[in-house]
Amino acid sequence: MSSALHNLSHVHNGEVPSAKEMHFGIAVSEWNTEITGKLLTGAYSTLQKYEAKEKNIIVKWVPGSFELPLGAQLIAESHKVDAVICLGCVIQGETRHFDFICSAVSTGIMQLSLAYDLPFIFGLLTTNNMQQAQDRAGGKYGNKGDEAATSAIKMVAMQQGL
Repeated sequence: MSSALHNLSHVHNGEVPSAKEMHFGIAVSEWNTEITGKLLTGAYSTLQKYEAKEKNIIVKWVPGSFELPLGAQLIAESHKVDAVICLGCVIQGETRHFDFICSAVSTGIMQLSLAYDLPFIFGLLTTNNMQQAQDRAGGKYGNKGDEAATSAIKMVAMQQGL
């Protein structure tokens, strides 16, 4: 369903479990920090809303969205985490660079999840312009950082329950 129809940050199917005993890593892109900083604020506050302890949340910055998969992998390898949230923002420009970055990052994050048997959460905005990014980083369509954190909590709970 298109986000143009809903603010998806407030739509949750089922309960969001407590994150009290969970450990999270967050890899955040320095590129477009006016957007990624808001995504980080949303993700961090959502984790805390569901009782994640501050000491159990590791935040590491990477230079750009292309570096998110490796940054997330390094977090998983060097810290005790149950999930890693990847936050970035790529805005369409005049060249195909956008397509290559978006494809590489999404494939990299998916491959990490399967290789590490650990939730690596896709929190990458892929927008046509800055306004669309702002709308999804705390604007009229919510904060995709909130949604990424909720997904992380639910996936950890699912994995722990199996």
